[in-house]
Amino acid sequence: MSLVLYWHPMSSATPIACALTELGVPHERVKIDIHAGEQRRPDYLALNPNGKVPTLTVNGAPMFEALAIHLWLGHSFGVERGLWPKGGTPEHLQAMSWCTWAYVTYGAVLVRLQIATQGEDALRHPVHAEAARQVLDQLLALLDARLAQQPWMLGADYSLVDLVVGSVMGYSVYLGAPVDAHPHVKAWLTRVQARPAMQISA
Repeated sequence: MSLVLYWHPMSSATPIACALTELGVPHERVKIDIHAGEQRRPDYLALNPNGKVPTLTVNGAPMFEALAIHLWLGHSFGVERGLWPKGGTPEHLQAMSWCTWAYVTYGAVLVRLQIATQGEDALRHPVHAEAARQVLDQLLALLDARLAQQPWMLGADYSLVDLVVGSVMGYSVYLGAPVDAHPHVKAWLTRVQARPAMQISA
């Protein structure tokens, strides 16, 4: 199987690179310089109409959206490597739920915080930023309660779910989400980020 990851360092494509490394899956990486606008070239838009990274091609067939790629990697490679639960198990249902929660439920509020603090001047607003932080705080409390009961997202062992959720949490720290107020999340995130596969920046 031929896998090619189109990515840019320190972007939403970085967790995909980390996941491929964690899984030990052979692949090629093609850097798309998003600062130079390479993501808007016609040849790249033919692969990813969003004009963003990441894109992963599988035997030449493209897929995009980081969450979709994560889930596909889990199903395709994670089960045999013990990093993703088998389909039809309760753990699999939890894996799908928490990965989607991180990217969709938590991620939507994170976008609100990003716009209110780092968006265009007309969109920045401290009241909106604080409102987003309060909602993130509530969501982090849900995650903290889960991690108070077990060391990793699915129980006793690390999985790709930790990588997926941890990647979103790590970015949210950068944006000012109140992760430090939730001790179990903070300790777990430190363990996730310490894994060798997460040390990808270039």
